[in-house]
Amino acid sequence: MAKISASKNGTKKDTIIRIAASLFRKKGFSGTSMRELAESLGVEASSLYNHIGSKSELLQSICFKVANEFTSHLNEIENQNNSAVIRLKELIRFHIHMMLDEYDEVFVANHEWKQLDEPYLSNFLNQRKAYENRLTEIVKQGVQKKEFKNVHPQVAVFTILSAVRGLELWQRHKKNISPAALEKSMTDHLLNGIIK
Repeated sequence: MAKISASKNGTKKDTIIRIAASLFRKKGFSGTSMRELAESLGVEASSLYNHIGSKSELLQSICFKVANEFTSHLNEIENQNNSAVIRLKELIRFHIHMMLDEYDEVFVANHEWKQLDEPYLSNFLNQRKAYENRLTEIVKQGVQKKEFKNVHPQVAVFTILSAVRGLELWQRHKKNISPAALEKSMTDHLLNGIIK
């Protein structure tokens, strides 16, 4: 059997995580075995444990990798002195990029997080809730400054997040639209509903 190859600009563990995310998306966390993961990597199952402790550790890595990327990007956006419209537009674009570029990982974080063990489950939910609250605060500020219509901030945020998660359908069917056109069209559509 072959050795695990490091991914481009990454480590062997990054390769394992990427393949695991693909399998978890297709078969679910519970429906994927370490043997299947090893076969997909072209190695013996026992050699996986040189790089990871367990299947649960892989799920933790995937979920927190995605959550941390979203949180890091939000930190960058909040540190810029831009209008609420510009901040929200950048955040929507980032969500779209993540859905297009890291689809397997985002899908798993969106659907398989319930399989996390404690304390990781609580930590993940707290991080997700904090992220949603910070997005809601951006919309609140936009409403107060009259950049946005007098919308309910939480409803606006959940609508935006739900719409972006809906890109799972686009990923499955690969409609005849380029990622750039999709990003522009979706960002415009979502913001036009709340911009004053």
